[in-house]
Amino acid sequence: MVTESVEPVQSALLALQRATHATLQLIAAELVDLDLTASEVNVMANLADGQGRTVSQVGRAVGARPTTLTSVLDRLERRGYISRGMRAGDRRSVLIELTDSGRGTAAVIEKAFADLERRALEGLPPNAIAGFYTVLSALTKEGE
Repeated sequence: MVTESVEPVQSALLALQRATHATLQLIAAELVDLDLTASEVNVMANLADGQGRTVSQVGRAVGARPTTLTSVLDRLERRGYISRGMRAGDRRSVLIELTDSGRGTAAVIEKAFADLERRALEGLPPNAIAGFYTVLSALTKEGE
């Protein structure tokens, strides 16, 4: 009797890594005119809601340590996209906020993300999308 070899089930994390890489390439191509790195796009996308955040909050949102984030924030500040100021009531805490120019750029980024997400999830049943978000949430909590 001849048995066919069955390929092992692909790792969910490997699939997520591949999807992340493909997504970053699509976003980079869509936003090439902004001349921002993937890390800068990530920060801008997380600030797009207009809410100021501390460096620690931005770091948690983008998955980076505050010390790693410093050079990204420096570049965004030099380009006039963000400002850093003291947080009301806590002079030791720095608040990161979008400037007027930064809000316009963040809106372009937010639209590109929304368009890509719409195209990628189009036609999927709501329960599949909900399951996807459940998995992402579980993986995010695991990394905290």
